[in-house]
Amino acid sequence: MKQLIQIRCKNNKKTLKVETGSTLSDIFGNLNLHMTFPPISAKVNNKVEGMHYRVYNSKDVEFLDVRTPSGSRAYTRTLFFVLCKAVHKLFPGCEVVIDIPVSNGYYCDLRLGRPVTTADADAIRAEMQNIINRAIPIRRHEVPTEEAIDMFEKYGYHDKARLLRTTGKLYTLYYDINGYVDYFYGTMLTNTSQLTLFGLEKYYDGLLLRIPSLDNPTQLGKLIRQDKMFEIFQEHHSWQRLLGMSTVGMFNEAVSQGHATEIINVAEALQEKKIANIAEDIAQRQRVKMVLIAGPSSSGKTTTCKRLSIQLVCNGIRPVPISLDDYFVDRELTPRDEKGDYDFESIRALNLELLNKQLMQLFKGEEVELPKYNFIKGKSEPSGVKMRMHPNDVLVVEGIHALNPELTAQIPDELKYRVYASALTTILLDDHNYIPTTDNRLLRRIIRDDKQRGCSAQTTIHRWASVRAGENKWIFPFQENADTMFNTAMIYELSAIKTQAEPLLERVPENCDEYAEAYRLRKFLSYFASIDHSVLPPTSLLREFLGGSSFTY
Repeated sequence: MKQLIQIRCKNNKKTLKVETGSTLSDIFGNLNLHMTFPPISAKVNNKVEGMHYRVYNSKDVEFLDVRTPSGSRAYTRTLFFVLCKAVHKLFPGCEVVIDIPVSNGYYCDLRLGRPVTTADADAIRAEMQNIINRAIPIRRHEVPTEEAIDMFEKYGYHDKARLLRTTGKLYTLYYDINGYVDYFYGTMLTNTSQLTLFGLEKYYDGLLLRIPSLDNPTQLGKLIRQDKMFEIFQEHHSWQRLLGMSTVGMFNEAVSQGHATEIINVAEALQEKKIANIAEDIAQRQRVKMVLIAGPSSSGKTTTCKRLSIQLVCNGIRPVPISLDDYFVDRELTPRDEKGDYDFESIRALNLELLNKQLMQLFKGEEVELPKYNFIKGKSEPSGVKMRMHPNDVLVVEGIHALNPELTAQIPDELKYRVYASALTTILLDDHNYIPTTDNRLLRRIIRDDKQRGCSAQTTIHRWASVRAGENKWIFPFQENADTMFNTAMIYELSAIKTQAEPLLERVPENCDEYAEAYRLRKFLSYFASIDHSVLPPTSLLREFLGGSSFTY
């Protein structure tokens, strides 16, 4: 008789006795648990595991579907796996690079030696659907890392072998679909038939793999053209070629060979050159009187604003900062959200009429008295500060609504120059494992909140979903309005962040919901070789988060 263990299911608050060694799939089948969408993965003692996972001791389990971030990531990784298998069959020897998130999907670069055609996309889509229809089991294997390295070298997956060689892990998990093997750093589905919806179409010279909407998994995410976003990623690929690295394995090898300082210096110089080019573009547009800088949380808007202001001075322009925080309406006039709470992130929490009126007066050469917002009283008050613009002055406005046309609706477009700043990660773990751009920003925010706001990593992680919801509503819809986009992420960034982020993540208690995300981020950071951030220049954008900046915040 097999030993029984106890499972406490958080979904229905019931306790179940199961045989030791049962998989999560077995446990779910015994629970008679109804879920709107089937489970993709589960939190086991607040660590996310795939449905392959076997349980040998009593555990708390919470099943996750495709509407959760963890479930969506597992679904998407499995789609990547099926895509790579389909390409492997149709185009033997062709390399696939799962490149960048764009247009509510993922751009995939096929190294065919020619541009991808619509016929190629149709053939690959049909083969993917064939793999799904055959309901092939996805098998999970755990082997000594040196065995996995030898296997991937044999198959020509040198990027995976290089990554595994530089991480120092004793054992490695990999997966196979009917003999086709691959490595992914997170959980996977257990059968190809669980992929119920996807899209695949020609996009630029490659493919766009489309995934279900997080809000409604019965529909694909809306296809939104993001040409400017795509261009900025392409620009950073050219920077990768200059540095001679595109994956974390290549980066780790360079660090181990003593090239960290060289990488930092080149990356910082490339970023400063980009800022200088933006300033020159502004200077050449002689009618511009206002620079608007927007971006999501922890994108480095503030340092971007400060460094751009220096470059504007170098071009004979005097930057004049204006704070949107001083244009809040009186608190009782603030709109409320669906819960009845004040919605301070709404654009209508700002006095748009006063802002536009004063901007127009300034552009006409008139003098205005700027408002000052009293956050304690929740009232707008006169500041006593009067302003008049001079011929070489340009207003610089930074804020989440800066690219929203409603903010400056009365200002002619030719007077405005719009900058969108975000941390768009451009290095890959390996050719099939992209790095979510939001992970960069979340890690930055965890460090900053600890230093500047006294907030724990647990608190920051807890609030992140709300922050992301605000970004989706007020920032991302307007990013393509930008005259230029500026990528604030650095190729070396996660290695520099690692030493400060890891201790904060380790303090998140195992018995709280946020532990799963903290554990995932710690596991993710373990792939990166550490860099001593003390060698960063004092003007580095990362100093906004890591400390030691020569700028005042």
